[in-house]
Amino acid sequence: MKPRVLLLSTVHPPTDPRIVYKIAPSLSPFYEVICALPNAENRKTNTAIQFINLPYFRGLLLRILLCHPVLLWRCLRFRPAIVHIFVPELIPMAFLLQWLGAKVIYEVQENLYKKFAIKRYNNAVIYRQFFNFFDRIARKKFHCLFTEDAYLNEYSNLALPHAVVHNYVSLPFIDAYGKTKQELTEPPVFFYSGVISLERSFDTIIEALAILKVKYPEFHLHLFGRIQFDWKEVKKLPHYEKIRQNLTFHGYTDLRKALPYAPGAVAGIALLKPVADYSDSYTTKLFEYMALSLPVITSDFPLYREVVEKTGCGFCISPYDPQELSNTFQWLIENPEGGRRMGQQGRKAAESRYNWANEERILLRFYKNLMEI
Repeated sequence: MKPRVLLLSTVHPPTDPRIVYKIAPSLSPFYEVICALPNAENRKTNTAIQFINLPYFRGLLLRILLCHPVLLWRCLRFRPAIVHIFVPELIPMAFLLQWLGAKVIYEVQENLYKKFAIKRYNNAVIYRQFFNFFDRIARKKFHCLFTEDAYLNEYSNLALPHAVVHNYVSLPFIDAYGKTKQELTEPPVFFYSGVISLERSFDTIIEALAILKVKYPEFHLHLFGRIQFDWKEVKKLPHYEKIRQNLTFHGYTDLRKALPYAPGAVAGIALLKPVADYSDSYTTKLFEYMALSLPVITSDFPLYREVVEKTGCGFCISPYDPQELSNTFQWLIENPEGGRRMGQQGRKAAESRYNWANEERILLRFYKNLMEI
């Protein structure tokens, strides 16, 4: 009989690429995998992965009062060998499950010590204090997984074995639901996937597109992701009304449904400002664009330059410079062969290094070692 694993989150959707399309399938040949996630009621899968539906609330207090008891009630009966939590608010519950015999993996996907500075909700002082308290206990009691090497600078005093499992791209997933870059479409199309916010240079993108529109008035930008800005604030941007008709906001979308919009795009955009932990951590969209053979336009962080400039898969530019971004758009439109070469080089780099298959081996070894303790 396979050991039972619980993957738990009160925040991540049932289409979360890392949990549902990478970690769970990687574990399922060796473990009985159960995912407890919000809004998973209608989740259908042909694999051995079982889904437990949880209610979703945006506010942390409502989640603690109304979602955590449901999670506890539905998961206590499973008596798992391993509990893998993806959000720090579940640390207290993980202690209970550990007391009942489970081994706990605490996955750190962001540096909240830096990220609190830009959070627009669930940012009360008492939440920060609770996080600091429970996070420091978890360092001593749980086995930790990290998505970025830089997080080890913050988490340097770990009592138990830990590992870094990067959130690189799953090539079989990309190839199943998307296609590598084809001939450029007319008029030009750009592809954006991820959170949409001013911290992620939405204002810079708007101004750059307004400049581009003087020469190429018929371009289009597809944006897939949660909107995290105030619409009143955005509508006040000087150039928003000029290019509003050139934008399509698809909202948060299952990656399987977003990928078909990528083939034929001029570039994939992943431009972040150097705030919070952004400059220390990869945007996963960088590797998805590379796997799709799209030229990448991203920020000029040293971490990103190490990937993009060494592989020649795109451009690293200032997230504050709309003229430079517009020039980059124009160059890619007017130099399709150059863009195609960048896309091909990005795909090769994804195949050789920046792929989930490499990280899967680290994950499975980490789980195996944990089971043997």
